[in-house]
Amino acid sequence: MERAPVPEPVKRPIVPPLVKNLEFKIGLLLAFTVLLVGAFVLYALYARGAFQITQNLILTAPDAEGVTVGMPMTFSGFPIGKVRRMDLTEDGKVHIEIAVPQQDARWLRQNSVFTLEKSLVGGAKIKAFTTDLKDKPLEDGARRDLLTGDVSQEIPVLVEKVKSILANVDAMTNAESSINRGLANVATVTSRMAGEYGVLEGVLGGPEKAHQVVAALEKANSLLANLNGVSLKVDGILAKADSQVFGPEGVMDQTRQSVARVNGILGDVRESLKKADAILANAQTASADVARITGNVSAATTDMAQLRVEIDDSVRKVNHLINEINRKWPFARDVEIRTP
Repeated sequence: MERAPVPEPVKRPIVPPLVKNLEFKIGLLLAFTVLLVGAFVLYALYARGAFQITQNLILTAPDAEGVTVGMPMTFSGFPIGKVRRMDLTEDGKVHIEIAVPQQDARWLRQNSVFTLEKSLVGGAKIKAFTTDLKDKPLEDGARRDLLTGDVSQEIPVLVEKVKSILANVDAMTNAESSINRGLANVATVTSRMAGEYGVLEGVLGGPEKAHQVVAALEKANSLLANLNGVSLKVDGILAKADSQVFGPEGVMDQTRQSVARVNGILGDVRESLKKADAILANAQTASADVARITGNVSAATTDMAQLRVEIDDSVRKVNHLINEINRKWPFARDVEIRTP
């Protein structure tokens, strides 16, 4: 048998590639993708503060419930640090390590206080408080106590207080309570005030006592009216007495005139006494000569008799003037002038 002839292979036409240098471009695309992923990772790390210079702050708390890694620490409402790590100490307390950027560390001072607040709604919050920003800065690695305030711990105390308040309210609203008795008394008083004498009857407890009070007030008014009339009469009498005593030609005016007369009479008496002194001096001078003594004594006796007459006359005038003053103004003393 003759073998069939072997067909010749069909030659396909060579098709040129659609994209030139496709392998190079694919490799370039893969390299760009890797660079893009790397840049994204670096940006994410930068955004999370992986390349930021920070300082550590360690807070010690008896309980760290509600605190998680990455939780922010705020100052005046702005985050200035994050919780980096938490661990337990040998004494059972919690150490919370917080990373604080150096640019935000200026808000933390030696007098800063750190609190952990736990509310009924929402998670826990770590807050920093600084009273004096001029104090020394907080050093790196500082350890501070974390003050905790849990609202849920106050709930049992509040419940007990609410129970006591409700018990007091129940005692106040009871039928035999003092408030109800007081309200009953108020109702009684207001019903009495609706009577004829109004508030007076409500206060005194009955119309009879109120009537007595009103009658007493009327008597007091009449008595005041009488007293007013008496006071008017007394005013008139006092006015007349004032005019008679202190007015012109009154007792005081006449008394002043009498006193002036007394002063004049007393002046005369002084002159008479001066004359008597002169006579006595002459009598003493004349004692050296007996003959002259006799003549001088005779003359002195005559002068003394005349002087005695003048003194008696002056004394009578003074007594008469004093009697006249006593008659016009009743002095509470007796004045008597005696001749020597």
